[in-house]
Amino acid sequence: MIRNLEKTDVDSVAEIWLDTNIKAHNFVPAKYWESNFTLVKEMFLQAEIYVYEGETSKKIEGFIGLDDNYIEGIFVCDKVQSCGIGRQLLDFVKERKTFLKLSVYQKNVRAIQFYEREGFQITSENIDENTGEKEYEMAWKR
Repeated sequence: MIRNLEKTDVDSVAEIWLDTNIKAHNFVPAKYWESNFTLVKEMFLQAEIYVYEGETSKKIEGFIGLDDNYIEGIFVCDKVQSCGIGRQLLDFVKERKTFLKLSVYQKNVRAIQFYEREGFQITSENIDENTGEKEYEMAWKR
C-alpha cells in the first residue's frame, strides 16, 4: 500500500534513507550521508513523501520524496529491492504529475537504467557541488 508519510514513519524512513544512500553510493564517503542524517530527517515532515508499506509485514519498505515536480529520491530497503516497489512508487507519482525531473549520479548505473526503463531521458550533465560527483539530470513527460 502506498500512502502519505505520517509523523510516526519518520524514524523508519530516515533509516531507509541512510542505509540506501550508503549502499547505492559507495563512491561517496559514508560520512557525507551520516553528517546530513539529522537535517534530512527534520525535513521529511515538510516534504511531499509517499511510503510503501508491505501488505503482510505492515512495515515501510520504501518511499519516494518530491519537491513539486522534482524527485528527491526513491529509496527501497535492500531486502526487497528489485521486487517492483520502486516502480510502484514511481507509477503512483506519475499518475499525479505530468512532468518529473531528477538528478542521479553517473556512477549509479543501476538507477540510471531503472529511470531510462521507466521513460526518463538524460537532459544534461552536471557536477554535484556537495560531493564533487558527476550526475545526470533526467526528465519524464506524460
